Amino acid sequence: MSRPDVLIVGAGPAGIFCALELSRRGLQVLMLEKGLDIEARRCPMKLREVSCRACPVCALLSGWGGAGAFSDGKLNLSPQVGGFLLRYLSEQQLRHLIQEVDALYLAHGAPRRLYGAEGDALEELSAKAARCGLQLLPTRIRHIGTDRAKGVLKRLRAALKDRVQVRFESPVKRVLVAHRRLQGVELQDGTVLEAPYVVLAPGREGAQWLQAEARRLRLGVSENPVDIGLRVEVPAAVMEPLTRLTYEPKLIYYSRVFDDKVRTFCVNPHGEVVKEYLNGLWSVNGHSYARRKTENTNFALLVSTAFTEPFHEPVAYGRHVAKLANFLGQGVLVQRLGDLKMGRRSTPERLQRGIVRPTLTDCTPGDLSFALPYRFLAGILEMLEAMDCLAPGVASRHTLLYGVEVKFYSMRIALSASMETRVRNLFAVGDGAGVSRGLVQASASGLLAAREILRRLRAS
Repeated sequence: MSRPDVLIVGAGPAGIFCALELSRRGLQVLMLEKGLDIEARRCPMKLREVSCRACPVCALLSGWGGAGAFSDGKLNLSPQVGGFLLRYLSEQQLRHLIQEVDALYLAHGAPRRLYGAEGDALEELSAKAARCGLQLLPTRIRHIGTDRAKGVLKRLRAALKDRVQVRFESPVKRVLVAHRRLQGVELQDGTVLEAPYVVLAPGREGAQWLQAEARRLRLGVSENPVDIGLRVEVPAAVMEPLTRLTYEPKLIYYSRVFDDKVRTFCVNPHGEVVKEYLNGLWSVNGHSYARRKTENTNFALLVSTAFTEPFHEPVAYGRHVAKLANFLGQGVLVQRLGDLKMGRRSTPERLQRGIVRPTLTDCTPGDLSFALPYRFLAGILEMLEAMDCLAPGVASRHTLLYGVEVKFYSMRIALSASMETRVRNLFAVGDGAGVSRGLVQASASGLLAAREILRRLRAS
């Protein structure tokens, strides 16, 4: 390829949808991805005994499809869920953009079943939630499933194969800017690539790199509230009244003691709890499958809080909490709710007596109160009690708590409504830029950047 029209850094959903839009207009697009192609993405731990530290680039988080390739593949189709694009667009504009994103996913194999469309039943559930001190956000969701996500991504890859060049195992070292004019990028191996437009879409795994680049280039950075919490696992029957209607109930609670926002995140009906290894730290997440079901349902409870001046390092703080849990448990900690309330650690014997069998066996029974700050733990315990009012059994002494779960997307770059940074023709999109928290809004942000680039090229 000669000098490309556009360089896209990252091949997650934001980068892919940006490339889809640009390539349909015949532009020369080069995507740079530090991970592997979709067929080559395999975690060595699933094949043999090996430490995550042996992998310089995590195959579960990097590569074609980004971290979403091995997620449970939920497409949240409500403007209020999955990101912050309402800060840049009107609700009507965002709804229209989400419809376009949804149509593209459907065209590449996403299932047609839509959860959250049952009017009367949802209204009744929302009213019951309000009586329990909870807010149930109205959502419409398609569930692809971890096992079907790869197929969707393979079809997207095939659609771009003859139109877009992708360089895998090509980590970007820095963005090249001279006198506030964009030049291109420099790769880790020293290769310099020039282009008139660059779109940064490094995803959640690349948030730290993008934060450092944003500060170096003085792009303007502000902090989203840091999200720290635990993953909860209960019998699937306990959550069935909620998940049957909405698949992923989006519940919000404000704690009595600190007035912090506590929310459910990434609900996985009949799913399993999994480990994530991100930049040297173990965290916890959840998956659910289209064709394989367990007897449990898991979900995260995340506490959002803003820090006061002069502190401006929410990502570093989240990493510190995760590191403390790793230090205590040599990885992920697990504890029964009853043991936590009794002020005692869980042991293998106590877990064995519980009625909830952990779907993540590679974890250490312990005491989460040594790892999670009181402010976060208090809010989570309050919300579990509120949820028990809505779905009896959530706050059972047998409920399992895994920790910690930290979402490293607290940084937000100053962007225009078209996702452009303070450097002209340099755009930043997706979870890594702090504008999205899920597949749909990440994909939508990629479309926004692409359309502004196309508009400028038409005008030139």
